[in-house]
Amino acid sequence: MRSLERHRDVGAYALGVLDEVEAFRFEDHLMECPRCTAQVTELGPTTRQLMLYRRSTPRFAHPMAKPGPGMLDRLLAEVAARHRAGRRRLLLALAAAVVLAAAAPGVAVMAGGATGRAERFAATDTRSGVWAQVTAEDEVWGSRVRLEVKDGAGPRACRLVVVGRDGSEETVTSWTAPGHDARSHTMRGGSAKHPDDIVRYEVRTDDGEHLVTLRPG
Repeated sequence: MRSLERHRDVGAYALGVLDEVEAFRFEDHLMECPRCTAQVTELGPTTRQLMLYRRSTPRFAHPMAKPGPGMLDRLLAEVAARHRAGRRRLLLALAAAVVLAAAAPGVAVMAGGATGRAERFAATDTRSGVWAQVTAEDEVWGSRVRLEVKDGAGPRACRLVVVGRDGSEETVTSWTAPGHDARSHTMRGGSAKHPDDIVRYEVRTDDGEHLVTLRPG
């Protein structure tokens, strides 16, 4: 008789409405009953659809239900809090606008500090066969450098080095030249030295081999 009751528990088990003890006992029954196992499997899609429907359906509220005594107070408090938050956001936006307006002259002075003067020069080394062109633009902080290189002897790791009037050196940018590719490749970098303080630009390999030298003017 108990076995027949277990058969009837298939739907309840599939829907997950059995308590923990009954579910445990039914799982023991499933180990010995292929028919119930097959029925649980068949009910799987239906169970999933019912669960999805339950999650997507709002909880039922009786049409004659009345709000609790504190609900109106909570709603009024929430509306007041939102109004206060809106006023705070407005004040913050106005303060930011004042700060930007006050700082605008200083920003304009900094932007105007760059001369915008740019110089471009190119060279080809007859020994290495490397061609390069440098465009250097004077900035407040130093130089903005654009380098174009044609190097068909790769692959090899290279770098652009600037040499100052005082003999100091600085690596502006580095790259890896692709193998057997003579097309022009462009790299960008920057130097703390101004163009007037740079006497030459040198393209070298990472091993220190000199590939081409470019001199301003």
